[in-house]
Amino acid sequence: MIRIFDTTLRDGEQSPGCSMNLQEKLQMARQLERMKVDVIEAGFAISSQGDFESVHEIAKAIKGCQIASLSRALEKDIDAAWEAVRVAENPLIHTFLASSDIHLKYKLKMTREQALERAAAAVKYAKKYCNEVEFSAEDASRSDIDFLIQMFEAVIAAGATIVNIPDTVGYTDPFEYYEMIKAIKERTKGIEKVHISVHCHNDLGMAVANSMAAIRAGATQVECTVNGIGERAGNAAMEEVVMALKTRKDIYGQETGIVTTEIMRASHLLQSLTGVKVQPHKAIVGANAFAHEAGIHQHGVLMEKTTYEIMTPESVGLSDNLMVLGKHSGKHALKDRLEQLGYFVSEEEMQSLFERFKNLADEKKTVYDQDLEALVIGDMANVVEGVELVDYSTATSEGKDSKTIIKVKSKDGAETEIVGSGKGPIDAAFDALSAIFGQDLKLEDFSIYSVTRGKDALGETKLVLSKNGHKFSGKGVSNDIIKSSILAYINAVNHLEYFTERQQKLEEE
Repeated sequence: MIRIFDTTLRDGEQSPGCSMNLQEKLQMARQLERMKVDVIEAGFAISSQGDFESVHEIAKAIKGCQIASLSRALEKDIDAAWEAVRVAENPLIHTFLASSDIHLKYKLKMTREQALERAAAAVKYAKKYCNEVEFSAEDASRSDIDFLIQMFEAVIAAGATIVNIPDTVGYTDPFEYYEMIKAIKERTKGIEKVHISVHCHNDLGMAVANSMAAIRAGATQVECTVNGIGERAGNAAMEEVVMALKTRKDIYGQETGIVTTEIMRASHLLQSLTGVKVQPHKAIVGANAFAHEAGIHQHGVLMEKTTYEIMTPESVGLSDNLMVLGKHSGKHALKDRLEQLGYFVSEEEMQSLFERFKNLADEKKTVYDQDLEALVIGDMANVVEGVELVDYSTATSEGKDSKTIIKVKSKDGAETEIVGSGKGPIDAAFDALSAIFGQDLKLEDFSIYSVTRGKDALGETKLVLSKNGHKFSGKGVSNDIIKSSILAYINAVNHLEYFTERQQKLEEE
């Protein structure tokens, strides 16, 4: 059985444009629990107060999975990780230290001997808190194999229960990685007592291939993310690893405990939460993954599906089922449908959501699944601790600049009201927002989508702001596209502030 260690909420969330607030992370964690992943890496507790709270709340809420927090090989990091995960039913501390000469020389400025001592000490320190301790040798794929084996022997002797061999920069290839994992398994003293884990990045497009090669070489845990999100080119895509094992069991002879019919829901939920869509030809979850346009393909599929389909759409949870609700639908029907879609809301949240649903149902003849998801996602996007929209108004006429007045409230409760002008009401709104938040913010991308069909459809705005070379995304939902655009801008600013705070804290330490 291959363990699935999901790091969507840690490594994946570090991907530019994929940041999530607490409520969004909880929704995603519940879906991962529903999928029955073995481990949820909920965050990097020491990196910020927001990350600590997210890990802690997920650890409290999730019962069906092991909950992990990342930590550097430092006592203060390990302390924070333990405080965050200690409330979990099955906690895990995941500590790491670089093992490549490149990292040791230029980043850590320590010798191999010092690294061995630090790694073993960190695991020993974590072990006093937690039975389950994972050690990762950062940049393992560019490390000397003999030194890597020494490091793993040291941490296993110190009490590590999982050793991770990451391809941190996506450098290796399947043949090379296979030989590395095989050598570590054969030559490392005590390796038979622990799980061998792999964590592959996709810089050369081989993250999944490398992960599969590692499984053939003896790895028992794969670290991956939903939709393959992650830093730079991303991580191994969980859905691809899982379905490759399921579809080609004849080759790998392994399986996972993942409920594969939840894959499509997880992919769609993550896209909705982050606003980052997968490409249509994305394996397993892309819009074209089960589409057949060529005539010869269509004919073959109609005659016998296995001619061109190696797995069924139903096996990953793809369904044409579309529930339609209306103004006469009750709270129970709404709650039941939201749970079917993978969303879990409290009674308090349900009351607010039901009121918004009824208002929307009064404006629209029918309310589709996508409308419901947009309502939930819109609510979650707006609860990021930070600046809030208080009010806005706009005026426009032919031949004159538009004017938009925006009032916002800061975290400390102070209100600011600014008038902006532009060629249209959205341009004027962004002018006002630039005056509020600073001219050094640059709008890199801006798009508005219709959530469903019809002239009364909700509008979903996604935009990307940049500052000092760093990009942050925001999203907003409303049947007023001016409001959805303002909400998206504010949401991006809140994400910017959150990640800036986290980065500054790490740099100071």
